[in-house]
Amino acid sequence: MRTSMATVSISGEFPEKLAAIARAGFDGVEIFENDFLTYDASPREVAKIVRDYGLNITLFQPFRDFEGMPEPHRSRAFERAERKFEIMQELGTDLMLICSNVSPISLGGIDRAAADFHELGEMAARHGVRVGYEALAWGRHINDHRDAWEIVRRTDHPNVGIILDSFHTLSRKIDPNSIRSIPGDKIFIVQLADAPLFDM
Repeated sequence: MRTSMATVSISGEFPEKLAAIARAGFDGVEIFENDFLTYDASPREVAKIVRDYGLNITLFQPFRDFEGMPEPHRSRAFERAERKFEIMQELGTDLMLICSNVSPISLGGIDRAAADFHELGEMAARHGVRVGYEALAWGRHINDHRDAWEIVRRTDHPNVGIILDSFHTLSRKIDPNSIRSIPGDKIFIVQLADAPLFDM
């Protein structure tokens, strides 16, 4: 089992975060996009800095407001994904986190979302990367990992899996035993996160 920590979880400048994560004994780092965007270095330079700390990039996150968008926003979402996949290749990571849509203009429907993810899975495969879908506790249509899993299951694509986050499950008081129904090879990463108890 490999362990990693998200840069969004700790404070400091980007290199300070990497140093702290390496000192703590983690194998890798989840790069939060804002940390990447605010640090003045190219993707290839960032990849080298990460390697110099003895880490690998386990995940690039988050990609927002993807599934269930009406046109022309749907086409723009795929264009954004294409650019992100190109950045991931330069970073040397093969996994991107897609969180459930919170946009007020997004459309519901499990089959609509699965169709979007299948098309995205085909795009990801061409780039040699994968995408993991995470249900945000405040997602507009998908806020439960059981629904996220159903979308991934119907997507039926090897490059599309699920990402589980303890915060988003426990904050909604969802029985964590429900993850037992998800095949292990479709769980791309598990995030353990704590927070004060919120009423979601």
